[in-house]
Amino acid sequence: MTAGRLEAAPAVRAAIQVLPAQWPAIAGVHAFTTLRGGGLSKPPFAGLNLREGQGDDPVAVRGNRALLRSLLPAEPVPLNQVHGIEVWDADAPRTPGATPTADAAVSTQRGTVLEIQTADCLPVLIADRKARAVGAAHAGWRGLAAGVIEATLDALQARVPDGEWQVWLGPAIGPRAFEVGAEVRDAFVAQDPAAEAAFLPGAPGKYLADIYLLARQRLAARGISVVHGGGLCTVSDAERFFSYRRDRVTGRMASLIWLA
Repeated sequence: MTAGRLEAAPAVRAAIQVLPAQWPAIAGVHAFTTLRGGGLSKPPFAGLNLREGQGDDPVAVRGNRALLRSLLPAEPVPLNQVHGIEVWDADAPRTPGATPTADAAVSTQRGTVLEIQTADCLPVLIADRKARAVGAAHAGWRGLAAGVIEATLDALQARVPDGEWQVWLGPAIGPRAFEVGAEVRDAFVAQDPAAEAAFLPGAPGKYLADIYLLARQRLAARGISVVHGGGLCTVSDAERFFSYRRDRVTGRMASLIWLA
């Protein structure tokens, strides 16, 4: 979201806070992640919770989504995320009111807003540097290990074979907070021995995992070298981010991208 757009709506700016994608600007591409500040939800969802069904007041969530919608060119379609690798074609016809079950989405159409929701999992936003296509992926460790990033790239490259891709890794659980069992480490190392570098010994039988490094390794394996982000931790920054690992009962942020 450009600063100019936010300045044009000061009342909305006071009620909703966003983190623009930290990557080189592309004319015709907008991308940001919502922060928890502002919004209508009460504790423990305090702020801009954008997901119903977690115990929050549905009226508050709908109000939060209305605030979000005021910053967008069209209504985004949240996905039913299941930690898989299904990629939704957001340009295809959709049954009104239906929620696609997928963990990623792609579009080549102007004004189609893609949305991924997270509260520790890694949002991966992808854009062609000539503004011909965009994609968004929800990468928890299961989806990451299963290949959700690769599936998203496949879908984008099928639409723009000569795409010049840049990636932003949005706010996610940081490497000092992401304690996992040996089975998680083994799942990645079995696929790529280099993934061992993303796991440091923690408590007995546990490891501290760097989900950002794991994503970068997978992107590099697909020839994607223009990757930004990866320096935030949702767990350690309670003021700005929701975190399931930290709070268990919590809201969800949205990472959004679209072609203007």
